[in-house]
Amino acid sequence: MDNKIDLGPVYLRPITMEDTRRIVDWRNSDRVKRNFIYQKPFTERGHRIWMETKVATGEVVQFILCETKGDRPVGSVYFRDIDRENNKAEYGIFIGEADAAGKGYGTLAAKGAVCYAEKTLKLHKLMLRVFADNTAAVKSYEKAGFIKEAYLKDEIKEGDGYRDVILMACCFPENG
Repeated sequence: MDNKIDLGPVYLRPITMEDTRRIVDWRNSDRVKRNFIYQKPFTERGHRIWMETKVATGEVVQFILCETKGDRPVGSVYFRDIDRENNKAEYGIFIGEADAAGKGYGTLAAKGAVCYAEKTLKLHKLMLRVFADNTAAVKSYEKAGFIKEAYLKDEIKEGDGYRDVILMACCFPENG
């Protein structure tokens, strides 16, 4: 994970502890939190624990998404619950900077993530969960090669109601 992954107008670089404040700010923004499955408040302490117990151990691989012009961090991409026995993991992404949303960066990052999962992590399956009403994300994931596998009605409680979740995945048969 020493090198950045070039995706044209954006690139992925490995996350560092120095990214903690930025990650916490992004994750606690209403715009990001609204479309994130885990919606509880995020803390610096919690993120440091995540870095020490998940990222440092290889259970999670996480990147910062940066604009190539100016090297500005705009979001994050991660692979969590990496299961080597079953060759699978869960993919997640968020665009933290509001002015970077809607520029196609998420689709580029998802395409890069699919390639990384197949070629570097050598996974057989990469899955994700997305709120069904997040249609822009669903379209982005489809462009990156994910297919819908399941629709989970009333999956996540939010306030007095529930939100539906779509499970999507990419399979790489050559990785057995």
